[in-house]
Amino acid sequence: MDDLFPDRVLTEQTLTRGDVERLLASSPYHLIDCDLDEADLSDLNLSRWKFERCSLRRCDFSRGNLEGTVWQSCRGAFANFTGSDLSEAVLIASDFNNASFKYSTLASASISQCKLTGADLSGVKAADVHFDETLLVNAKLPEHSFRKARLRRIDFSQCDLRKCDFRLTTFEECSLRDADMDGSRFEGADLRGADLGGLRLVDAGLFRGATISREQATQILSELGINVR
Repeated sequence: MDDLFPDRVLTEQTLTRGDVERLLASSPYHLIDCDLDEADLSDLNLSRWKFERCSLRRCDFSRGNLEGTVWQSCRGAFANFTGSDLSEAVLIASDFNNASFKYSTLASASISQCKLTGADLSGVKAADVHFDETLLVNAKLPEHSFRKARLRRIDFSQCDLRKCDFRLTTFEECSLRDADMDGSRFEGADLRGADLGGLRLVDAGLFRGATISREQATQILSELGINVR
């Protein structure tokens, strides 16, 4: 990234909205170890910017153009991305716990090794978004389509997954423990690599047409109070 614009790298700066607006004249920038906590960067065009090890706590990126941005090892608890365009963005090894991505666009985005605990992704437009090794514990992701996806090391524990589409999806070292899956579809899914703990009797029918292991079947029946001999 530095080779693309070597004169546009800022390191260890505390930036306000005014500072960022001045930088837009020669955008994009690569920010390293910068502090943007609580900055109001709403409605700005920051496409192709890179944020590396930046502090973004409660930063407001709402309605911004963040297409093709890179977020590496950032800390953005409670950041606001509501209504922003994160198409083709790359989020890696970053902590965005309790952040809001409501109604944002995540088309062709890549999210890996991130913490999105408690994040709100309701209403996102996310065609071809790729999740890998990510914590989505207690997150909100209703009506999202994971159809035909390969999910690896995704923790959906206590996640709001109502009316999600998991048809033909493969789970590898994932957790669906205590998730709300009301109305979701799993036909053709391979759930052998998922933790299904906490399943309620009313949820068991959701997995009709899916593949589970004998061990999982025994666990489910046991948790439902059915003795297997």
